[in-house]
Amino acid sequence: MPLANRLLHIALSAIFVLLVVRILRIGRRPAGYPPGPPTLPILGNIHLMPSSNAHLQFQKWAEKYGPVYSLILGTKTLVVLSSDTAVKDLLDKKSSIYSDRQDIWRTPSKDDTKLKQLFEGFDEFSVINQTGTAALIDFFPLLRKFPDWMIPTQAQARRMHEKEKNLYVGHWLIAKQSIQDGTAKPSFSADLIRLQEKEGFSDAQASYITGSLLEAGSDTTSSTLYGFVQAMLLFPEVQKKAQAEIDRVVGTERLPTMDDEPNLQYIRGVIKESLRWMPTTILGAVPHAVIQDDYYKGYLIPKDAGVLNNVYSIHHDPARFPNPRQFEPMRYKDDYQSLFDAANNPDVTKRDQFTFGAGRRICQGIHVVERSLFLGVSRLLWSFNFEPEVDENGFEILPDSNRLTQGFVCMPEPFKVKIVPRSKERVALIEKEWKEAQELLDPETKQWKEVPEGMVLPRL
Repeated sequence: MPLANRLLHIALSAIFVLLVVRILRIGRRPAGYPPGPPTLPILGNIHLMPSSNAHLQFQKWAEKYGPVYSLILGTKTLVVLSSDTAVKDLLDKKSSIYSDRQDIWRTPSKDDTKLKQLFEGFDEFSVINQTGTAALIDFFPLLRKFPDWMIPTQAQARRMHEKEKNLYVGHWLIAKQSIQDGTAKPSFSADLIRLQEKEGFSDAQASYITGSLLEAGSDTTSSTLYGFVQAMLLFPEVQKKAQAEIDRVVGTERLPTMDDEPNLQYIRGVIKESLRWMPTTILGAVPHAVIQDDYYKGYLIPKDAGVLNNVYSIHHDPARFPNPRQFEPMRYKDDYQSLFDAANNPDVTKRDQFTFGAGRRICQGIHVVERSLFLGVSRLLWSFNFEPEVDENGFEILPDSNRLTQGFVCMPEPFKVKIVPRSKERVALIEKEWKEAQELLDPETKQWKEVPEGMVLPRL
C-alpha cells in the first residue's frame, strides 16, 4: 500500500476512534459534579427516569445522594436541589446566574368554545410532555433537526402550537381593538398595550404574556383546589374544624369575603397546607439553568446545567414538617405571612412552601393566587360538605393521595366525592349571588360590563 494511502488510513482510523471515545463519553458524570445514580454510556441516567410517580423517585434519590445531586440525561445535566437551604443559597441568593432556562423543546405553552379549547390544550400539552419522545428531544437536541414524519410527536406539538397561538393572538387583538375604539375596561392587557407601544414587541409576544397568565392561573389554582377537596375527604376532622371557624366568623347569612381573611387563620392554614401537601408544581415546573460554572458545597455546577427545585421532597422533609403526609393546618397557626412574604423571608426555615418557585423566576401571580384560593376554599367550605362515596357493601371509597397526574403541573388522579349543600338556605344564597354575578358580564364576550367595585387589578 502506498505511503500516502497508509497515512490516510491511519488518520481516518484515529478520527473514528476519537469519535467513538467522544460518543461513549456522552452520558458519563464528570468528576467534581454532584453525586447521583450510576450512568450508562450515551443514556446517562435516562433509563432510570420513571414514567410515573417521578416525585417519589426524586425523593428516594435525595435520601440516598443528599440535598444536591445530579442526573446525566444524554447530553444534558440536571442538578436537583432537595433542601430549603440549597434553594435559598442558589436560586434566591444567586438568582443573577441561576435564572436562565435550558434550551428545551416545548410548544409555548360547550358553552364557550374558546374556553373549551384552552382546557383541552392543557390536556394535550400534558399528554405530550409525558411521552418518552418529548424527553428524548430534550436530552438529544440533534433530534429536533429530524423531519416531522420521523417524529410524529414533534409534528403534533407544532400543530398544537399553531392552534394555541391563534387562540391567544385572537384574544389579544380583541383587547387591542377595544383600546383603540375606547370600549376597553381597566385590565392587564390595557397596560400591556401601552407598554407595547413603548417597547415595540410583537402581537404574538404580547399574546403569550397574557395567555400564559390565563393558562397558569387557571390550571394551577384549579389543581390546588382538587387537592384541597381530596384532603377534605381523607381528613374529615380538618373539614369540620374549618367549617366551625367559618360559621363562627361569617355566619349563615352571607358568603365569606376577603375582609374575613384576617379572622380566618385556620382557613389560611388549610390553604398553605394544601399547597404544601399536594403542590401543583411538584418538581418545580420548568427547571432553571445556570449561565456560568459555579461551585456549591465543593461540587461543580456546570454552565448550562438545568437546576431543579425539588418541591415535593422539600415539602416532605420531616425535619421541616413532622409527619409530612398528615394534612395539618395547625402547622401555620402562628404564621401570619402572605405567601409572597413567606417566599421572601430571609430565614428560609420560615418559608411556608416552595410551590411558586424561587429567585427571579418566582410566580408573579402569587398575590392573585392567594386571594383566589382564599375565596375558593372558604366559600366551598361555607357552602358544602365533602363526603366519600360508598361501595355496594357500605364501605367508604377513599382516594389514594399518592396517585397523581404527571407533567409540569400535577393534580390528583380522578376520584369520587359527594358534594352536598350544607342547607337549603345556603343554596338559595349561592344561586342569588351567581345570578347577580352573571348580570355584571357581557353575554357575548363574557367580560365585565364594568369593573366590579372593590376589584384590584394587576398593574405592570
